[in-house]
Amino acid sequence: MNYSACTSILIGPRATTDGSVIIGRNEDAKAAWPKHFVVHPATTATTPQTFVSQDNGFTMPLPLHAAKYTATPEWTAKYGLFEEDGFNEFGVAMSGTESTYSNERVLGADPLVKDGLGEEAMITVVLPYIHTAREGVARLGQLIEHYGTSESNGILFADQQEAWYLETGAGHYWVAQRIPANGYTVVANQMAIQAIDFNDADNFMFARDLQKFVADNHLNPHRNQFIWRDIFGTQDQSDLYYNTPRVWYGQKILTPSVVQEPQAFDLPFIQYADRLLSVDDAQAFLSSHYEETPYDPVGSGSPEQRTAFRPISLAKTQESHVLQVRPNLDPALAGIQWLAMGVAAQSVYVPFYAGIDSTPDAYHLGTETYDSESAYWVYKLVSVLTDAHYHEAWPTVSAVQKDLRIAFKQSVQHTDQVGSQLSGPELNHFLTQQAFANAALGIRRYRELAATLITQATDLGPLNYHQDLNL
Repeated sequence: MNYSACTSILIGPRATTDGSVIIGRNEDAKAAWPKHFVVHPATTATTPQTFVSQDNGFTMPLPLHAAKYTATPEWTAKYGLFEEDGFNEFGVAMSGTESTYSNERVLGADPLVKDGLGEEAMITVVLPYIHTAREGVARLGQLIEHYGTSESNGILFADQQEAWYLETGAGHYWVAQRIPANGYTVVANQMAIQAIDFNDADNFMFARDLQKFVADNHLNPHRNQFIWRDIFGTQDQSDLYYNTPRVWYGQKILTPSVVQEPQAFDLPFIQYADRLLSVDDAQAFLSSHYEETPYDPVGSGSPEQRTAFRPISLAKTQESHVLQVRPNLDPALAGIQWLAMGVAAQSVYVPFYAGIDSTPDAYHLGTETYDSESAYWVYKLVSVLTDAHYHEAWPTVSAVQKDLRIAFKQSVQHTDQVGSQLSGPELNHFLTQQAFANAALGIRRYRELAATLITQATDLGPLNYHQDLNL
């Protein structure tokens, strides 16, 4: 069973205003299931290391040396680690996973492996051991071929040169495509990659006998094309209401010149924006819920329209991240992990540089019960209070979000200026200080926001009456 139901975006460097490579994803699973944010230091072992999953028993040996990396694990490891996203010390970003679905034909030929590599382990067994995005694709692909996978997933990789998207299609088969430098893609819980060019090693990677597997099992519905998602993916009713509309909306806001239908099965995997994009666009997409369409759950459409499609940002989002890899900078300074705890639409993306050595205590706290000291719960509380009286609360929430976005942009400007004069441990220490300051500002403002919303809500309950104040 797939753990999460997410939405992803990947943007190439020539499609952005500053040459950044950008990947991002909403981690959607449960409405009250905290995430933590940690830095794992680099380690060198002297005895053989083995990874054993607490989720499904997946077991594999690990290299002796593991690089430093950031991650957003679950509050409990009882059901697996689910580290989900982060940067390593070499400046490689990874996010996983985008849960997808394989069709019955391919699963009949190559079933999922019950104790194979799954979402919960992928960051942990890949990110500390790679030096480039392409190397990450190769390592994960080799592991899937050797051990098999327990789920169908999409995984995002980025470095200063390029972004890659890898999809697993069955127990042991996978393909990956490099996002064109001037293009982008948005993905929503369905197989997305289209035509594969097996002679184009610059832009495609794949399981070593993929073509033979498809031919031997008569899986290709096309005579002269190898379209991955047609061979391995699904096209059913759940796609029409749950998945496809999110892709449609992402392409609608980033490429409005192309008119498409929200339930079209032929939306392209690779699209090209009408303008240069920034990290703000990635954050806005992941925070969206069909604004300015009849399908916005808090908009002015009919009840049927407002509940027709699954929104991109929703109550079950545990955290949302945008991993920005900027050009021509030291890896510690180049990468920014923009992290929004809880529901992105009602939270705020806090910048953490890739070179940080630790994270604030508030990001280590939080269980399934509300905890006022936990960063996750601080942001989640504002979401709950906003949802209770959405239209009354939203102007106040939106104003605080705007203030913080500006403050964090100013912080990035300052951090870049000072950080560019530093190196080594001195740079890491400075970046960590800035991260703590940004995190503290976000938490303080959201605690104040929660207090304001509670105060406003005291007169909004149903047991009320607008009486003459003189009586």
